[in-house]
Amino acid sequence: MSLSRDFAAFVANLRYEDLPPAVADRARGVTLQALSSALVAHDMAASRQALALMQDEEQGGAGIATVLCSGAKLTKAGAAFVNAEMILAGGKWDTFRMLTHPGTAIIPAALVAAELGGATGQQFLTAVAAAYEVMERMAAEFIPTVMSRGFHAGPVFGIFGAAVAAAKLGGLSAEQIHSAIAQCVNLAAGNLEGARSGGRSLREGGAVRNALLAVAMAKHGTPGGETTLEGEAGFYHAYAGNNLGRLNYSFTGRTSTNIADITQGLGRDWMFLETLYRIYSTAGYNIAHVDVTARLCEEHDISYADIDRIEAVVNWFETEYPSPAFPTPGSDGKPRVGSTHYFTAYGAATRGYPLLRGAQPGPGEIDPPEVLDLMHRVTLIPMVRRTLFGPRITVFTKDGRSYTREGTGHEFIWDFEEQARRIHPISAGLAISETQFAELADTCRRLDRLDMAGQRLIALTIPR
Repeated sequence: MSLSRDFAAFVANLRYEDLPPAVADRARGVTLQALSSALVAHDMAASRQALALMQDEEQGGAGIATVLCSGAKLTKAGAAFVNAEMILAGGKWDTFRMLTHPGTAIIPAALVAAELGGATGQQFLTAVAAAYEVMERMAAEFIPTVMSRGFHAGPVFGIFGAAVAAAKLGGLSAEQIHSAIAQCVNLAAGNLEGARSGGRSLREGGAVRNALLAVAMAKHGTPGGETTLEGEAGFYHAYAGNNLGRLNYSFTGRTSTNIADITQGLGRDWMFLETLYRIYSTAGYNIAHVDVTARLCEEHDISYADIDRIEAVVNWFETEYPSPAFPTPGSDGKPRVGSTHYFTAYGAATRGYPLLRGAQPGPGEIDPPEVLDLMHRVTLIPMVRRTLFGPRITVFTKDGRSYTREGTGHEFIWDFEEQARRIHPISAGLAISETQFAELADTCRRLDRLDMAGQRLIALTIPR
């Protein structure tokens, strides 16, 4: 069978009972993460702009789907767009292999479909798990190569996850899901140049709108084609430059992969479990620098005053964002506020980073002077094949000693209870009460026992 038919059969046949406990647990966690991000961003300019844009665009339309946090009603596509933009604005994303953020597309599509279809929690969790698995398998080996061709891997692959979630919750057949995936090939989009040249790129918000269009086309009988992913003129040829598995770049140094392996072990080996939580609102490659450095300093009781300098050995891709082919203009690798040096210094000097803060100080916020001083004594050492998000941190102290801690890349992969614990501090700065946020977390925890999952989750983001 073609790749899209393999995926379609997996999605159509998947039942909640088929999900390993860890997979169902991760589906709860990514749901809480995405909703938390929306809550952080409820009154940010980007969220207000997205809502105003859709309200203007959809004047006279039927408002049947609910926007998170505000309770406004829009069309399915409109609500999904605004919710995706809000989750993006909040910065609390999940991350898969550095450059894709599945929940920013998948959760908005799943919420709209669950709300309008009256889905149970088990149905919601099953659709979310299926969507992550399809998207991440499609993306895994190709993310750096796709980025090197000028495409942003987040929305380019995110459309497939969003479509799978909506199709599964919409009860589409395997044939229809196959067609929806095929139509996503026609609708996938995302480019790097806008953001590199001073603009703001359309990302997962556009992907989720197009995903719902692809699902609607499939539902109403539009055929998509048989080999739209792996065919000679198909998705991988277009976005990766060939359909033979040749790679321009890879995180591991590999130069090729086998496209046929994309669906190998589907339903048995869950790539979804590699998804990690970007708990701090900064680029994912910075988050481990905060925690690994903080843990190292805690273990050895190293204070700011003790530190002479810090060295961090990192995957070389983490110093060439978003791609070695198209590094961000002006990214010269020098320490500055918002750089990796800055976050490493933050971990050493303060043993953490504020959860409600962005990548740089907001209005009225200031940086500790220790951080601003120490970041100039942090050196990054790029290495090929180094584990993503797994820096090796060495702190050199003024008394001539040195202390090292190896990051594993798994520091931000954890179960639901740890996710609920780690995200809880944001509750003090949200529009909803701490009690309501605790209720939201508990609803995510008990989703498998609940009916009307979409309505319940959405309602708990709206201030009472």
